[in-house]
Amino acid sequence: MGCGAGRHAFEMYRRGADVIAFDQDADELSGVRDLFTAMKEAGEVPAGAEADVKEGDALSLPFADGEFDRIVCAEVLEHIWADVDAIKEMVRVLRPGGTLAVSVPRWLPEVINWKLSADYHNAPGGHIRIYTDHELIDKITKAGRPNDGTDGDAMIFTGKSYAHGLHAPYWWIKCAVGVENNDHPLARGYQKLLEWQIMKNPLSLRVADKVLDPVIGKSMVLYFTKPDAA
Repeated sequence: MGCGAGRHAFEMYRRGADVIAFDQDADELSGVRDLFTAMKEAGEVPAGAEADVKEGDALSLPFADGEFDRIVCAEVLEHIWADVDAIKEMVRVLRPGGTLAVSVPRWLPEVINWKLSADYHNAPGGHIRIYTDHELIDKITKAGRPNDGTDGDAMIFTGKSYAHGLHAPYWWIKCAVGVENNDHPLARGYQKLLEWQIMKNPLSLRVADKVLDPVIGKSMVLYFTKPDAA
């Protein structure tokens, strides 16, 4: 949900899932569809796996109740004013017993970014809130309950992790020297480090990520299960 350029969708497809990449940006979705096709033609996906794209609004998902086994929503909710409505829609289209993974910017690294630069979050379509883990867990666990006050099963919180430990210092540098100042030596040098990580993922950077993720990981990842009435 909110697939953007498709990073998570591609990985799920590569692992053999039947994937729907959903977003409101038609141009992004066009690129995602093209890469889905290229992956299949190159034999990068298991036989039988299918993938497609769907354009729409996160506040009114064009899917039936309980249509999906799993939903990934990565770095999306911090952009949406009516985040509770978007969460309720995800819960609606998730089947009983299905799983939901949601990532958002982690509180401390994000607070530092906001303190260092107003431009970081004031850009069109930028971040409009900073979540604590307690706030987001509360919003998601309550999302499955009816609005009429009657009893209903809440989503079950099953775990939390952190990711992108090497990314937090990069954004602190960017916010300190100017978010759009891509030619600053510090920003440019650190960007090359992250590109090296993405392309080669050497052992040294894997170890660095493992050490830094719990301490300053830029993203917080929360996991939930929808109760199975059966």
